[in-house]
Amino acid sequence: MRVLLYVSASPRGAASHSRRIGQALIGQLRKAADLRVIERDLSSQPLLHPDRAFVEASLMAPAGRDARQTEALGLPETLIAELKAADLVVIATPMHNFTVPSVLKAWIDHVVRPGRTFRSTPSSKVGSLRDRPIFVVAACGPIADAAAGQEDFLTPYLRYVLGIVGLNNLSTLRLDSLNRGEAAMERAEASAASWILEKAGSLGAVQ
Repeated sequence: MRVLLYVSASPRGAASHSRRIGQALIGQLRKAADLRVIERDLSSQPLLHPDRAFVEASLMAPAGRDARQTEALGLPETLIAELKAADLVVIATPMHNFTVPSVLKAWIDHVVRPGRTFRSTPSSKVGSLRDRPIFVVAACGPIADAAAGQEDFLTPYLRYVLGIVGLNNLSTLRLDSLNRGEAAMERAEASAASWILEKAGSLGAVQ
């Protein structure tokens, strides 16, 4: 049985487009492979942003940490363990102010850690995690395109920051124009359905 980590970030609950499409993707992936799902809902259970104890502890060797600093890394270690255990990851998120929501940024800050999920060399940062498929479902109201007046910093940011820890196999479905009426919604739904079938098919092919 393979493990899928599902990270969701929308605060809109059942009304969230990214959640709905993310769950549809997982449903199709389950048809293609025998999966156990670990769910990390960052909206219903938001993470604390890194504090002083976390930063200090993450920058020192384990042997030098006191009890407070060790405790500060308890949840981050759980999050890293979830990510390491996953054979594939689904991230369902809205776009907030052209990039990732703060709850998703907090998750990233907990799992992208020097000496733990990447190491620094004189020339670059080298990821410590094995690569695996990462499927990102990102929902935004207008068209996220510079020519349309709204930049997309979410997609390149996720590609870069996850690449730091060794996760380079990233596929993104961007749901554009979700506030532009029924016709735009239908186009987004059709694009999502096609993308989901493609990704589920690719997973089944590599079993």
